[in-house]
This record gives sequence, C-alpha cells and structure tokens, in this order.
Amino acid sequence: MKGRRINSSRKSTVKSTVRKSSSSPEKMGAPDKPSSTRLKKREFMMLILFSLALIFLIYRLGFIQFVKGEEYQEKAYLNQTQKRQINPKRGTIYDRNGKGLAISASVDTIGVNPKELRDEVEGDQSKLLDIANNLAQILDMDSEMIMKKFNMNSRYEFIKRKVDKEVGALVRKYVMDASLKSIYIDEDSKRYYPKGSLASHILGFTGSDDQGLNGIEYVLESTLKGIPGKILNEVDVLGRQVRFSKERYIDAIDGYDVYLTIDETIQYLTEKALDQAILDYNLKNGAAAIVMDPNTAEILAMVSKPDFDCNDPDALPSGVIDENWGGFNDPEDEKYLWQTIFRNKAVMDTYEPGSVFKAITAAAAIEENLVTINTPEVCRPISLAGHTIDCWSKGGHGQEDFLHAVYNSCNPVFVKTALDLGINKFYEYFEMFGFREKTGIELLGEPSADELKAVQHTDPKEIDLAVSSFGQRFQITPIQLITAYSAIANGGNLMKPTIIKQITDSEGNIIKKFEPQVIRKVISEETAREICSILEGVVTEGTGKNAYVAGYRIGGKTGTSQTLTTEIDGRYIVSFMAIAPSDKPQIVVLVVLDHPQNEMHLRSGGILAAPVAGRLTEEILEYLRVEREYTEKDKIKMTQEVYVPNVTGLTLAQAEEKLKAFGLKYVLEGSQTGPDAIIYNQTPKADFSIPQNSTVILYTDKDKAELMVPMPDLTNKTVDEAIDAMKNAGLNIRIRGSGMVQKQEYPPGTLLKKGEVVEVNFVEIIGD
Repeated sequence: MKGRRINSSRKSTVKSTVRKSSSSPEKMGAPDKPSSTRLKKREFMMLILFSLALIFLIYRLGFIQFVKGEEYQEKAYLNQTQKRQINPKRGTIYDRNGKGLAISASVDTIGVNPKELRDEVEGDQSKLLDIANNLAQILDMDSEMIMKKFNMNSRYEFIKRKVDKEVGALVRKYVMDASLKSIYIDEDSKRYYPKGSLASHILGFTGSDDQGLNGIEYVLESTLKGIPGKILNEVDVLGRQVRFSKERYIDAIDGYDVYLTIDETIQYLTEKALDQAILDYNLKNGAAAIVMDPNTAEILAMVSKPDFDCNDPDALPSGVIDENWGGFNDPEDEKYLWQTIFRNKAVMDTYEPGSVFKAITAAAAIEENLVTINTPEVCRPISLAGHTIDCWSKGGHGQEDFLHAVYNSCNPVFVKTALDLGINKFYEYFEMFGFREKTGIELLGEPSADELKAVQHTDPKEIDLAVSSFGQRFQITPIQLITAYSAIANGGNLMKPTIIKQITDSEGNIIKKFEPQVIRKVISEETAREICSILEGVVTEGTGKNAYVAGYRIGGKTGTSQTLTTEIDGRYIVSFMAIAPSDKPQIVVLVVLDHPQNEMHLRSGGILAAPVAGRLTEEILEYLRVEREYTEKDKIKMTQEVYVPNVTGLTLAQAEEKLKAFGLKYVLEGSQTGPDAIIYNQTPKADFSIPQNSTVILYTDKDKAELMVPMPDLTNKTVDEAIDAMKNAGLNIRIRGSGMVQKQEYPPGTLLKKGEVVEVNFVEIIGD
C-alpha cells in the first residue's frame, strides 16, 4: 500500500507537471527570444545604412549642383558646342613718324570638322580623296596630309593656316560649289614686315601662332597680341553640327599699336653704312651701331650685323653656305641662329671700348679740378707694377698740354690722370656713368649687374686703374657707352635710354607715353661743354680727322681694342663715337666694327671706324636739315662741283666756250677737229655733277662708240698721286677725305667710259 501510494504520488506529480506546461504557453516560447533580438539589430543597421546612403546622395547632389555646377555646366556646354578661334589683329609697330615697320595683313585659315565631313560623304573614302585632291591643288599641299586630317577623330582640324585672301576665295568657291558645310574658311591675320631685315633686331619676329619670339614683338607681347574671338556652333553627341542652328560670333579685340623712337630713314642710313663697312674691311664678326638723341635718350637707330629677314627669320643666313640647312627644324642650326644671327650686339655683347673711354676719364678729371685744357703734360712710357705702358705713337708725343694729350690720345697721360684721381674716385665716376648697371632699355638680353662684374675689375689695383683709364681690360656694352656719352652731350644728365615712344589703341588714343627719364647728374654743364669742345678738336686736329665733315661741327673719339683669343693676332674691335653738332648736340653716333681683316697697321678706330661714322653723321645731319656752317678752312679745302652742261649738237667752238664758262676742260675724240665740227656725244653726260677742272670727252664722229679705259690701282697713293694716275688713265676723280687712298669706287682693271667720274676715299694714317 505504501509503495502504491508512492507510485500514485509520482503519477500525480507528472500529470501535474504536464498540466502546468500545457496551461503556460508563454513559458513554452521562451527559447525563441535570442532570434528576435538579432532581427531587430539587423533592421536597425539597415536603417542606418540607408540613412547614410541618402545623406551621401543628398550631399553629392548638392556638391554637383552648387560646388561643381559651373564646371559641369561648362563641360556640358563644350560637349554640345564646337568652337573655332578668331585671331585678333596684332598691333602695328610704327617708327617715330608713323611709318609701318610690322603690320598684320588679312589672310584666311582653312579648317575642317572631320566627323561631320565623313558624315556628309557617308563615309565614302573615294569622295574624301577627291575633296583632298581638289583642296591640295588649290592650297599647294600634299593630298595625303589632308586625308590624314579628314580621318582624325576630332571636331576641328586646321587644313592650312594663314593663306592669302585670293587662295581663300578659291577655297570658298569650291566649298560652296561642292555644298560642303564642314569645311570652314575663317578670317585670320599674318604678321608682315614691309622692310624685310630693316631694324630686325629691334622688331624681332613672331611664330606660327602670331606669338612674339624676339625683339619688341616678344617684349610687348601682351600689348600687341589682343584678345581672340570665337565662332560657336551647336553640335550633337557625335560632333555633328545641329541642323538649323546658327553660328554665334564673339568678336576679337585687336592689340594696341606701338610707336618706336627709331626713325626709319636714319635706321636705313645706319644699316647701309655698316653693310658697306663689312664689304670694305671684311669684318669677321660683323658690326654694331647706335644713333641716339642725347637730349631725350631716344634711340633713333640701332643696328647689329649680321641680321635677318623678319619675314623669314630661320632662312639660311647671308654669307653662310650649308646645303643641309634646317633652320628651326634642326637643333644645331637653331642654336646657331640664336647665338649669332639673332644676337643684338648693340645691347647684348660686351667689349673693351679702348680709347673711346678716355672722354670719361677726362670728364672725371676736369670735374674734380685735377686738370684743365692747359695743364702741362708729358707723353712718354710709364712703368707701373712691372708693366710699361706706352703711347700708340712709339716713344710718345713728349711735352704737350692736356688738350693735345686728348687730341693725340696719349695713353701715359691718361694713366697719370687716373692715378691722380685715385682708385675710389675713378670707380665712383665709372659707376655714376652707368657702367656697372643695366641701362634698362626695353630690349632682350642686356647683361645683368652680376654678368657685368664678371668682365670688370671688382677689386681693382693700381695697374687695373691704369689700363682702365684708356679703356682696356674691362668690358661694357655699346648701349652703356653711348648712354654715357649722351650725358656729356646733354649737359651732364645720365638718362635711361628708350626705344618706345608711345602705345596707342586703334583709334589713335594714347594708352601710355614714354617720357624721358633722368637717372642722375654725373657732371656739371661746364664740364660737359668743355669735353664737347675738346672732342671737336679731336676731329679737326687729332686722331679723329677721318671723321671730319666740311660745314658740320663734329666732336668724336676713336677707339681700338684687342681681345686675346686663340688666334695669333687676337681679335680687334675698332670704334668711333661722334657728337654732332658739338656746340648744340642733336645726335650721338657710335660705330663698332668687329675684327677687320685688313693689314695690321691699319686696324685702328681712326683709320677704319672714323670715316664710317663721319659719313654716316653727315648723312643724318643732312636728313635732319641741320644747316652747314663752313669755316674759312672748309672753304679752302672744298672742291667746288658743277653740273655738266649739254653740248651735244653744238659746234666745237660753241662747246668749248660753254665748258669754259663752267670751269671744265675737254678732250676731243673723232676725225672732225675744226671749230665747226659737230659734237655728237659726250662723257660725262649732261647734268652730271663733277668737280671743277674735270675733263669732258667730246665725240665728233656720229657713230663712234664711247672709248673704254681700265681703272688704275690707287692703293697707298696720296691725293696728288691719285689725281695724276686718274688723269693719265683718262678718268676724272671725286676726292673724299685726305691722306692716303683707303678705297676706290671700282676695282683696278675695271673698264670704264673715258672721262667717267670715280669717287676715291682718302684717310689720314693715324693710330688709336
């Protein structure tokens, strides 16, 4: 019983347990609680992710719309728009008188939309080839090159740029006849230099895109170039023009015009003078010359030889023989051009000035009251620091005053003068005259102060001072030297040289005017006048005699320097500086001849450069209409010239009387010799200017040919000897200068008409 109760109790307990389990369903679900939590976490994470994505999308939308909006809008516009550039007309460069030196001529540029063209011909390559052949014939091009452009994957390609208007008109007619809408003929401009090589180193030249590459074209690029215009077309995604869409034009803005200070005529005269000097003296390294108005420091002319044609700058230079010349397409040729032909010697090159510098030493000494023109001096060899400094005239000139020491260009006297000045004072004036700084002229390549230091004494000793006093063993530029001389000519003011007069717009309104700028006062007016007077004496009595011009008061100084090179005799540079008129200076002229190849004893500034500078100064003064004032000495020296009268058709008696009235002689040629013989021909012809006392050849036979005689060799003859030689040859002579024959108009042996007038140049054989 007891055991049964136990069993019964167990059963009851089990049932009770089962009953409780079935009556508590929430307790049965308890095991699923962990799964529900994970689900809720997952949903929360998804919500966060979607929220972040939404925030990011809103941010990106805002960024694209507001931050990058303009950029993407521009890209979209460009994607829908075809743009062709309209080049502006580059500003004109004029001389001081308004003569065009660099102008922009109207031309056409031919272009194509390759994608649209292929669509127009429906991809037919044979039609494309026909078009290419036709255009190649008109444009003088290779059709294969044009076909390559037609097959490019772009919206625009140049076919040929800057073609003449006549050629552009032919292309336009062909395109219209062929109904081609994808080939364009747009207006363009091309740089043109009417005078070719005139002022080439000043003007420079432009590249294929009309960008300035040298000279004023480069220096004033932003002023001259203008602002490009545009032609806009709507295109589809394939780059084809949208049908019925209209072209829109944005006009180009032309560049400003530039007026230079140079005078075209003076520039031409200066270039002609150097060209002749190169021929006469066989100048190995070319030449340079500058003409300046000392009162404003305006450059009236600047020449550097060799030069180039601005219209074709990379052409084979004159005098260079090279069958494989490549110009800009060959690195070696291009390097040669930039280092030699394009180099402006007047601004970029440094050289030893030689005795031309003595005027600076004299100015400093007179300004410091160390000497006057009457100060006694002795020209004899002077020893210093183991060196002996002698005069160019062997043994020196002996006793003389300071005035004649300058006339004679005596080195020892200038050494003594510089030593009296002292190192500090001498180099103070050296610096004041601007030889240790750039002049600031508006051209490329002027050496910097550091570059000048490399060719000058930076820690000078007494021997450096001594040789510097007469322009040796230091280097300066031609533009520095003429600027310093202009300070002497204008009364003592060192001025900033300029080559630009003004900048104007197309209407002539002045945008900018370049006014004269005084840098500093270097010497007094009294000293300046004294030096000008002394320099006039150098020309009338001293080493500058060969620059003398009757009727014009010219002051000047000669210079000769030798730069040591690998050559046995070194490199000679001869020069002459002229101030004219010396009492009221209007021009300063510097002529530098680089390494003449004539006889050693003739390599001096007085013999070679002075005549060139003298003749050039005379031509410029005549052009400027400066009136001549003849001295009594001039009148004695002058050989009066007359115009040959016309005596053909007259009897011999009548002709003789008429010629005698003009101060002329005659020689008869022909079988008829009586007073009634008729004159059928004469040499020289009527109205030809010849010196008085010349001889006219008269022909009395109707069909007799004019007699020919050989030109004699006048080398090293004096004036009297040359006159006799020409008279014996049956020729007339026009004398230029005095001393020994330097140059005759025609080479010996040249056949000339009997009685013809031949010009012969003479020079005084003097040193320095």
